[in-house]
Amino acid sequence: MSRTVFRTCTLCEACCGLRFEVEGERITSVRPDDADVLSHGFACPKGIAIADVHHDPDRLRTPVRRDAHGNFQPIGWDEALDLVAERLGAVRRAHGNDAVAVYMGNPIVHNHGVLMLRGALLAALKTRNASSASSQDTAPRFATSFHLYGSSMAIPIPDVERTDYFLCIGANPLISNGSFLTAPNMRERLRAVRARGGKVVVVDPRRTETAREADEHVAIRPGTDAAFLLSMVHVLQRDSLVDRAALARIASGWDDVAAHLAPFAPERVAAYTGVPAETIARLARDFAAAPTATAYSRIGVCNNVFGTLATWATDLLNAAAGRLGAVGGALFTSPAIDICTLMKITGGDGHARWHTRVRGLPETLGDVPTATLAEEIETPGEGQVRALLTFAGNPVLSSPNGRRLSAALQQLDFMVSIDLYVNETTRHADVILPPAWALAEEHVDVVFSNFFARNVARWSPPVVEPAPGEKHDWEIILGLVDRLGGGPTGQRVPDMLVNLVRRLGWRWTPESGLDLVLRLGRYGDKFLPWSRGLSRKKLAAAPHGVDLGPLEPGVARRVSHKDGLIHLAPAPMLAALAELETEVARPIALDELLLVGRREQRTCNSWMHNVEALVRGRERCVLYVHPEDAARAGVADGELAVLESRVHSGPLRVQITDEMRPGVVSLPHGWGHAEAAPWQRVAGAHPGMSANDWTDDQRVESIVGQSVLNGVPVRLRALDPEVGSAAWRGSPDPCPA
Repeated sequence: MSRTVFRTCTLCEACCGLRFEVEGERITSVRPDDADVLSHGFACPKGIAIADVHHDPDRLRTPVRRDAHGNFQPIGWDEALDLVAERLGAVRRAHGNDAVAVYMGNPIVHNHGVLMLRGALLAALKTRNASSASSQDTAPRFATSFHLYGSSMAIPIPDVERTDYFLCIGANPLISNGSFLTAPNMRERLRAVRARGGKVVVVDPRRTETAREADEHVAIRPGTDAAFLLSMVHVLQRDSLVDRAALARIASGWDDVAAHLAPFAPERVAAYTGVPAETIARLARDFAAAPTATAYSRIGVCNNVFGTLATWATDLLNAAAGRLGAVGGALFTSPAIDICTLMKITGGDGHARWHTRVRGLPETLGDVPTATLAEEIETPGEGQVRALLTFAGNPVLSSPNGRRLSAALQQLDFMVSIDLYVNETTRHADVILPPAWALAEEHVDVVFSNFFARNVARWSPPVVEPAPGEKHDWEIILGLVDRLGGGPTGQRVPDMLVNLVRRLGWRWTPESGLDLVLRLGRYGDKFLPWSRGLSRKKLAAAPHGVDLGPLEPGVARRVSHKDGLIHLAPAPMLAALAELETEVARPIALDELLLVGRREQRTCNSWMHNVEALVRGRERCVLYVHPEDAARAGVADGELAVLESRVHSGPLRVQITDEMRPGVVSLPHGWGHAEAAPWQRVAGAHPGMSANDWTDDQRVESIVGQSVLNGVPVRLRALDPEVGSAAWRGSPDPCPA
């Protein structure tokens, strides 16, 4: 019998509403949900193809164990869970708690059951060697928010629905549909800014899809965003355009900041940033003069050598111009589930509370930088990592110097992966525990509702039932926690609450946990049956979601410092300015070539390339090169060329385009599937090359220790035709035409 199911897409931060037509357990159609309260009938190609993962014959359906020949053989759930718990426990007993490391990928933030049990798993393992994809692209944002607002998840969101001036730095929201700005169909949202007489300005080394929609594109040199933004703040200070009245109401520390701005005058940073001084000054004055304005920065800013300073400078610009907390500026959401409050309860928030063993890099929000994983495995001594658990992640492709990490994984005593596929990372695992696909369980936007462009709450039912013998990922975690000796949740909540819950006989499930946090939230019914507030049941009665209204002005509800003020001058930020000042004064090499990433609409990090609909057509894993750089290197359009960095040299196909700034080349993230070809047939036929083969795991950001994935120094040269591309791996051309 055919049925219709409305559900939120869980592939990226856009969280679009989808309409599924289902017959039995087969999904026959996926379309945008025209009535969804957030996406209003928009969905990208990834969302339309989401059912292909459900039907993918290469997806694992049962636990597997790697044999002596490297082949994976099916085993039962009890046998698999017992084996994993025994091996992890043995490593912990023999070598200490931190000998077990954990890596979690991006998909967990779409899974409220996993999020609620993450603390339980880490508590059961008793390790501080936890890292995640967030340590690769988000740690600067988390650390900035922690120091400024007192909570890592207090993140101001551009009020794109009401702004008159949208300054976008190092982001491509037309392709991402927002990151820490969940705003499906950004093309129409930005066109609406211009239609009401506003202006859109994009600052990026590449003329991106968003830049093509903008009124102005500023082609900045990669890695210099912090100096550029601080220079804009300097202009506001110099020209008496700082909104001191607004600052006095909401913040402290402005005078300390102002005392450090002189080295970043436009005239001093122009050569370093590649942006003329007069352009910087004009943009600052335009930003201050607009009726409303907001500055927004994201991955391109976070992923460079001064990512935390640049993120801080973004918020500083909004605050100095009186835009932070103002309608049309940068606002905080008022979500149904407030993760800032939940993190206070669980005690997970912080920065630099502990450091890595080998290099002494700091944790951020409980994660140590993934850039340290290989060295922690390779380096002998107390605390050496000897076992690894990966969860919905592929760090071999998403971490710097991925080839080094791949080799290091072979040295482990034991490795287990909770994952749908055998991929470039999980192929090293001794055991893989595959969860049921996400469409087989209910879903609520626990994390991303805190970053929506409008306050919205939605509940999604399962689209299909789990196949016989499949387990949800939260059931896998609970199975491991029970075997490792963990508690019912592992969360550090007050003992009184834990004891009360146990006396009442409450059994934890994702559904019961979700209902609790909804009822206790801002819009919740607080367990009063006559209330009109939200509960899981009431949210489930609204299949297209509940509109809770536009973003609200003010900052007080998101500032957690005891004095109630934003702390504009955190010590780590001010201390790091000296390094940036030195870098600004460094001469720029005329032949410098820097590698940056690229986001594409049909790609979802590394794990959607086994979907035929998303990889067919033109080749996407190509190196964008400006004509001047191509001519200097002697490479031609469509040909293979050699890209070299400190850690790797390998072939890539070149696409010559004037959308790149001279001196900058661009490669998309998430490719490099040759090693997974035996288990992922579609991805193996379109392998491409991993951008992180060229990134350097020894080059990290100074405040949070995050990998530097943008602005990687590289060299480009023609491929020797006598050597040929096949010699690079002893295999067929990794970049097939």
